Amino acid sequence: MKTDYDAIVVGARCAGSPTAMLLARKGYRVLLVDRASFPSDTLSTHMIHAPGVAALHRWGLLEQVVATGCPPIDTYTFDFGPFTIAGHPRPSDGIATAYAPRRTVLDKILVDAAAQAGAEVRERFTIDDVVVEDGTVVGIRGHGEGSEPVLERARVVIGADGRNSSVARAVRPEQYNEKPMLMWSYYTYWSGLPVTGFEIVVRPDRGWAALPTNDGLTLLVVGWPYAESTDYKTDVEANYLKTLELAPEIADQVRAAKREERFAGGAVPNFFRKPYGPGWALVGDAGYTKDPITAQGISDAFRDAELCAGAVDETLDGRRPFDDAMSAYHRTRDGAVLPIYEFTAQLATLAPPPIEMQQLLGAVHGNRDAMDAFASITAGTLSPAEFFAPDHVGRIMSAAAAAVGEA
Repeated sequence: MKTDYDAIVVGARCAGSPTAMLLARKGYRVLLVDRASFPSDTLSTHMIHAPGVAALHRWGLLEQVVATGCPPIDTYTFDFGPFTIAGHPRPSDGIATAYAPRRTVLDKILVDAAAQAGAEVRERFTIDDVVVEDGTVVGIRGHGEGSEPVLERARVVIGADGRNSSVARAVRPEQYNEKPMLMWSYYTYWSGLPVTGFEIVVRPDRGWAALPTNDGLTLLVVGWPYAESTDYKTDVEANYLKTLELAPEIADQVRAAKREERFAGGAVPNFFRKPYGPGWALVGDAGYTKDPITAQGISDAFRDAELCAGAVDETLDGRRPFDDAMSAYHRTRDGAVLPIYEFTAQLATLAPPPIEMQQLLGAVHGNRDAMDAFASITAGTLSPAEFFAPDHVGRIMSAAAAAVGEA
């Protein structure tokens, strides 16, 4: 078999471009393809939490993101109605700041970085087929815009093409820990709607979040339970604005602002996929997707890119057998994300929290260390398993009781 590339990466956004870049920086011959051209937009939460920002710093790309004028985010605020929790997340590799760039900005930076590292980038390239020989993926067949189909071969084909991945569809990986669609959301961009950080508002069966992005705009996303999605879609704008009336002060601010773009949104299923098999691997949403309510997708994609590229590097240079290296990637990914996966799924139901949780959140309010720790869950710098550990919860409740006694 003639192998033209060491790796072919399908999908050039937040998972694919970093994977291609990291492999190309190791000296491998990498082909990166995407049916889109760049810059271009895509549905996104925009948020890059501190671990993702730390990855950009390691890759030498953070300054480019900052230079676009995207505001830094240092505070996470959770408005539960009776009380508000505002915290500063713990750092990741010394970085505690988040950013929420437009995807037209971020993805172009990532694609260009892959090309500068030496990856061959083909935009507007459509995958017609994933080529399998004797049970092993050996390449892809596809075509550029207006071009004849071509067959490209590689030692490994990496699917970074989202939850509807063409690579995953071809190899049919095991899918597990599945949950249904939980929340239906719409977002748009507003001018004249200032926010100071990542602001989340929670009300019974409704929720929304606001964050600052490029060009002085604020992204405001409003979610309903998936079971009510048909009603939501009957009049998106009216229902979006009606939801905000649950917090009259915010509704007044939005009425004084200007909507700059159309509404975009939808819902996603929740699942894990085995992220490797003979000749193939999956990164980002192609291998693991969850509801966007905690905005983990971009940071997850960056983490997977580093883990997968490291495992593929070990395989290509002969240090470890493919199955050994990729199974380690699989275990590390699942161990890192399972707690936040369950936490996210619970939040995405938009159901009122159990009384015990309400009591705990009430105890967190006003406790600076506890509020910072709670913010760190969503920021990805503290596992929910650690926050909700009995000894940690006990310390929070004891501090609240002591504060009441002193009052």
